[in-house]
Amino acid sequence: MGHLAAKDVYRRLGEKIDNLTIRAPWNEALHKVVKELYTEEEADVVVKMPYGLSNLERIAKITGYPKDKLRGILERLTEKGLILDLYNNGEYHYMPSPYVIGIYEFTMMRTRGKLSTKVWAELLGTYMKGSDIFFKANWKDGQQISIARAIPHRDTVAPEEVVEILPYEKAEAIVAGHDKFAIGLCACRHDKFHNNLKTCDVPLKSCSSFGFAADYLIRHGMAEEVTRGEAIENLERSREFGLVFSADSVKENVTFICSCCSCCCEILEGINKFGYPHVLMTSSFIADIDQVKCLGCGKCAKACPVNAICLEPAESEEEANKKILARVDPSICLGCGVCSLKCKCNALHLKKRKQQVIHPETTFERNILACLERGTLQNQIFDNPQAITHSVMRGILGGFLRLAPVKRGLMSDLLRSRFLAFLATGTKLQGKEWVTRL
Repeated sequence: MGHLAAKDVYRRLGEKIDNLTIRAPWNEALHKVVKELYTEEEADVVVKMPYGLSNLERIAKITGYPKDKLRGILERLTEKGLILDLYNNGEYHYMPSPYVIGIYEFTMMRTRGKLSTKVWAELLGTYMKGSDIFFKANWKDGQQISIARAIPHRDTVAPEEVVEILPYEKAEAIVAGHDKFAIGLCACRHDKFHNNLKTCDVPLKSCSSFGFAADYLIRHGMAEEVTRGEAIENLERSREFGLVFSADSVKENVTFICSCCSCCCEILEGINKFGYPHVLMTSSFIADIDQVKCLGCGKCAKACPVNAICLEPAESEEEANKKILARVDPSICLGCGVCSLKCKCNALHLKKRKQQVIHPETTFERNILACLERGTLQNQIFDNPQAITHSVMRGILGGFLRLAPVKRGLMSDLLRSRFLAFLATGTKLQGKEWVTRL
């Protein structure tokens, strides 16, 4: 009976993780992951605790665990990155970590305790690379909201467009806007290293975090605190390697900038291997090639992390004196500027996209929109998994929000702002105004 109970708690844990901000469909690979990372008791706590941020007292009341015992369990889970804890108004608030960004990254960034890093890498890698189950669940219907967005490298935007670059699209400005910094292991590169799949010479330690995210990682031994100068140096090193800057997909309080290579990055693999272009949100810019200056050398095509540039024979009369030219596929260009870094003839710069790109204002807004697109928003609103009334309301609201016309309407330019403002007001009335500012 104990064996059956343990199996059941891990299955229910999988369902809980799948119903957070990012979907993580259940299969045998995920079963092996959660069984390796969580004890049965830890799994039971995560299953029973609220979906959203809650203090110790509320979690104890909902789960039925005594506060002293619960505190120890939560501390173990946060040390492993399986629960997030944020400090506000004199106490910590906790919530389950989603698969991404959360379980996958924090597991491969751990430096404390008993580390079975190679085992974890094999298990996590099997789930992410065994099939497109994860990417399909989150982007098969053309979902636009993702956890990360590309930001342009410095000096890659065309001079006439420079005035259009806002602070949240400048890596250096993001660093300047914070006062706490950390650098840790790149989870993707660390994963590939232990699976003997890392083919680049990029350092493992390259993942930048800021603000409350840096505080979380530092406290739990997943990153090392650094100075602002060291954070800038890390960006410069990434620029020299020609890496993609994948930043937190928000405008305010950006919490991380990943330095991504196409050979290791799971996000870029979702685009390159499985064909889901929105896994990484684009910047507000797109690569533009001056065909008069282009020499057809192919350096930009080789550097592009998503194969958005190809070499084609010259066609027009103006190009008649050239045999080969570089062309950009606008449907998959990230607007990261890596191609421009490699162009030695000054023929390639980024220009403003004609179509507006939706970048959520805050983490609160991003999570709301992401959950709306993925059919899990009801869990964030009625977040008590133990309450019958919340269960009923999740069923009713979830069914309503899954209706295609409703979802399209709430995501539209006309209603999106009003909908977000309405939910923000409701959150403030619950005494959680601080959550809306994250």
